[in-house]
Amino acid sequence: MAKAKSQKSLDKWTGQEWEYAGKEKKSVYLPKKKIERLKSTSSGRSKLASANKKKRRATKKGEQYSRHGLASGTSGADEVLMKNMRMKRG
Repeated sequence: MAKAKSQKSLDKWTGQEWEYAGKEKKSVYLPKKKIERLKSTSSGRSKLASANKKKRRATKKGEQYSRHGLASGTSGADEVLMKNMRMKRG
């Protein structure tokens, strides 16, 4: 049986190597390749520093998640999938 598009996306997401961009649990958690791309340019390093700052600030407030903007494109477009599922239900 062929896999649905959402399942293929999940397989791709699961196959990625994920890690913290700096000190463990005090920095953003992203795919390893994305971290390497960001660290390779000065603008990428500044984006990563800004995201880590937002993450630390959110953690200090006791929040589990932070909106830093770097994780876009890594979730398998879960919001779009959820929207499509709701539309199919009725």
